[in-house]
Amino acid sequence: MGYGNVSERLKQPPQVGVSVVILALDPDSEHGRLWLPLVRRVRQPFLGCWALPGGDIRADRTLAQSAYEALESTTDLHPSYLEQLHAFGGPDRSHGGLPMVSIVYWALVGQAEAGDFAEADNVRWFPEDELASLDIAFDHREIIAYALDRLRTRIEYPDIAAKLVGPTFTLRQLHGVYEAITGTVLDLPNFRRKMLGSGELEETGEVLREGRHRPAAVYRYVPREDAPARPYAYAISGSRLAELDARVRAIAQRDTADAERGADDLSALTTE
Repeated sequence: MGYGNVSERLKQPPQVGVSVVILALDPDSEHGRLWLPLVRRVRQPFLGCWALPGGDIRADRTLAQSAYEALESTTDLHPSYLEQLHAFGGPDRSHGGLPMVSIVYWALVGQAEAGDFAEADNVRWFPEDELASLDIAFDHREIIAYALDRLRTRIEYPDIAAKLVGPTFTLRQLHGVYEAITGTVLDLPNFRRKMLGSGELEETGEVLREGRHRPAAVYRYVPREDAPARPYAYAISGSRLAELDARVRAIAQRDTADAERGADDLSALTTE
């Protein structure tokens, strides 16, 4: 069904979809850089431009499930943190198409999972500090900036930084995460004192040699019992994220089985 001219299209009820800003830490950078995957558009509008991973919302999916499916369709990496970011629905963002509302999530991927950010199937990873030179579709540049600002406002909490560096880490590795997020060079001795003074890091008893440096103690994040609750109303991590992953995989298996049954039924009807 067509929707006529631009004026008529803008009067239609908006479509609703999800988009995901996926952030990972560069494992090869001394001071750390944030990277994120973008998808090259294969149709108009913005043919050939780069866009955030996304997808439609279905009645049999929660918003979080839809966001997780969009993430998995883009990369094989498994997030350590997923949170609903914001809803974007300005009337000008459709650029003459159907009005579109995007429910945006942001996800953090642990450093050990980041791999080499290889390009595949119209998906490519970009460092955050090189996005200015890209042709980015719709208002996705502003959405990315919003997600990065959210991450930087959360950097005061060690648990958020730990989601990027992995379940165990050295203080130098954690230091690299903070420098990547803030975009500044931080004095390492002062950083060590602040992190150890937070009471939220615990030694694992292991050590790790980092380049030419002497072996460093390995830590894990352990929240204090008296720590105030974090104001993350829509955050999903830990066991809740593992449960979401299991549900999404179960739904995918069910959809595959339904499609195969449908193909078998069609074959039976068309075979003499």
